[in-house]
Amino acid sequence: MPPAVPPHPGASSPQVSARMSVAARRDTAPEVALRRALHAAGYRFRVVHPVPGNRRRSIDIAFTRARVAVFVDGCFWHGCPVHGTQPRANSDWWRAKLDANRARDEDTDRLLREAGWQVVRVWEHESVATAVTAVREALATSGAGP
Repeated sequence: MPPAVPPHPGASSPQVSARMSVAARRDTAPEVALRRALHAAGYRFRVVHPVPGNRRRSIDIAFTRARVAVFVDGCFWHGCPVHGTQPRANSDWWRAKLDANRARDEDTDRLLREAGWQVVRVWEHESVATAVTAVREALATSGAGP
């Protein structure tokens, strides 16, 4: 179970609050681009599918018959080693929050693997072609195809 995040200390400014309140949680541009490319390649899938064993979490792109779960992780929210940043304002809270996000990702991967799923995680900055290749490889090893 991921660690608990302490209560939020409040936004450091009204501008930050406004920016964070409109940040997309789903249907982000990288997610939609990957879904379009997969659909154009003949793949059919579910979107925002519940994670077996924890229905409060969801799979970004789920190939239910093949049991392949695809997540498109944002560089900031999931701590990309290349592009992830650490905010200066409320830094202790953000460190705890981003660490908890990574721990939740690991727990989600564990739940899916225990349920017999393959997990594919791609960073939002990866090219659509690279992401499609990773998904194709996972589907090929599961015996599924377009």
